[in-house]
Amino acid sequence: MQNSPISNIFLDGREFFVKRDDLIDRHLAGNKYRKLYTLLTTPQEQYNTIISYGGTQSNAMLALAALCKKKSWEFIYYTKPLSQQQKQQKSGNFYEALSLGMKHQEIEEMLYKDFIASLRLSLDSKSLVVDQGGAVQEAKQGLEVLAEEILQEQSFMQKNNITALATPSGTGTTALFLALALPEYTIYTTPCVGDIEYLKSQMLSLVETLPQNLYILAPKKKYHFAKLYKEFYLMYNKLLDAGIAFDLLYAPQMWECLLEQTQENILYVHSGGVTGNSSMLERYEKKFNAT
Repeated sequence: MQNSPISNIFLDGREFFVKRDDLIDRHLAGNKYRKLYTLLTTPQEQYNTIISYGGTQSNAMLALAALCKKKSWEFIYYTKPLSQQQKQQKSGNFYEALSLGMKHQEIEEMLYKDFIASLRLSLDSKSLVVDQGGAVQEAKQGLEVLAEEILQEQSFMQKNNITALATPSGTGTTALFLALALPEYTIYTTPCVGDIEYLKSQMLSLVETLPQNLYILAPKKKYHFAKLYKEFYLMYNKLLDAGIAFDLLYAPQMWECLLEQTQENILYVHSGGVTGNSSMLERYEKKFNAT
């Protein structure tokens, strides 16, 4: 696999650089490729079943479905009960994951938390549970590969005076391990699922203390994950006009924070996830009568 390229875009008179991890693979792209790198390099015979859980907009779900198809592993994915509308969608991450062979199981909401907590109790040696969002210690290896790619671009980084990196956070795994691997850079992130305290708690489940070069930027208001916000739709189109398509779930909030709270030259690590845009754009167009 070749290193992902670096592009540049101009926003509000500022030049930003973008590490194009979205171009690695249609399904296994962005931070999910990095987080699942260890599994990608795992011998096929080591497992026959991968189990995970979460929401139906999940990029990790789709990436795991693609990985399991490549490895000929069974993929079982648990969610809370879905609406009929969700089940009938013919586009988006859930639909594509099913088309790749994912086996979907619904768990009643009142039982969901206890069921997920019990997933590892009866596993055999050929089965593996991957926690929601790929938030596992094994992600460290793939993110160290990403860090090494960035270090190989030192002449480019120095020439353009890039002193900081940015990536949005769900569980914070990508930002955390990047900060640990690249202490010479400032690493910016923002909590797109939950608040800052929730994000810190997720990161601290993987390490004892947070690195000093990791900065969590607070959004200007409380956003609820996967809900529709006109400013996110406008930011998506602003970025698209600048030349790059980003996801609608994480990227708009991160870019909003970067434009409002930073000044230095930044390399944004594109976390992928654009396969889910089709279903999100349908929702945006319906809500805001966008064309």
